[in-house]
Amino acid sequence: MFLLPVMLPLVFLVCLLAPARALETGAPQPGSHQPEMPSQAMPSPAIVWPDTAATRRAAQDFIETLNRALLAQPSATLTLERWCGAHGIGDPALVRAERERAGEDPAPEEVRALLGADAQTPVRHRRVRLTCGAIVLSEADNYYRPDRLTAEMNAILDATDTPFGKVVRPLDFRRRTLETRLLWQPADEPRPSGAAGPLVMPRFVLAHRAVLSLPDGTPFSALIERYTSGVLAFPAPK
Repeated sequence: MFLLPVMLPLVFLVCLLAPARALETGAPQPGSHQPEMPSQAMPSPAIVWPDTAATRRAAQDFIETLNRALLAQPSATLTLERWCGAHGIGDPALVRAERERAGEDPAPEEVRALLGADAQTPVRHRRVRLTCGAIVLSEADNYYRPDRLTAEMNAILDATDTPFGKVVRPLDFRRRTLETRLLWQPADEPRPSGAAGPLVMPRFVLAHRAVLSLPDGTPFSALIERYTSGVLAFPAPK
């Protein structure tokens, strides 16, 4: 029994690694139905970058810079709003959540274990796209314990498109990153020969897995976040 506290986080991490590999290959996740999330927003940049060595290097640098910013700030929503403001994505640079209720499933046992939830404890699943203006910035799955939020927070999460991070900000929460993966590193890939055409960007460029906790260390949310090439929806540097 003394091994249980050590094993549970490891089991949960293994459970969350499968979606990251599926994102890279486009394959569906085993044992789950992942319907396409309808959205009025653009899933990829509306601005085309030329495919040159310089723009590939710049794209990778921007992704790595965003990754560092996300790791340094507990709220991904706030980081994305700052990113959009700095790079002119959206006017105003306001991030909102488009919820896709049809894709929300019961929490896996591994998630319940990480959140300290037994079979009778409610754990909700909120699947959203985070958008800024007409651009999709990320797609996220959030499993959270409503009993560790206030009644007002739960009501807002149920009835509005307000991002989770904004709703729970009064909790002064902490973020513990379980995994971060750069899914696209264009500077390290060979360029097509011939004249420079448009730089083809993949759907997802970065993935994070994290746990949000109260200041006393009590976990209340488990996150899977996939950041799209929409984070590069601004003109290529010259």
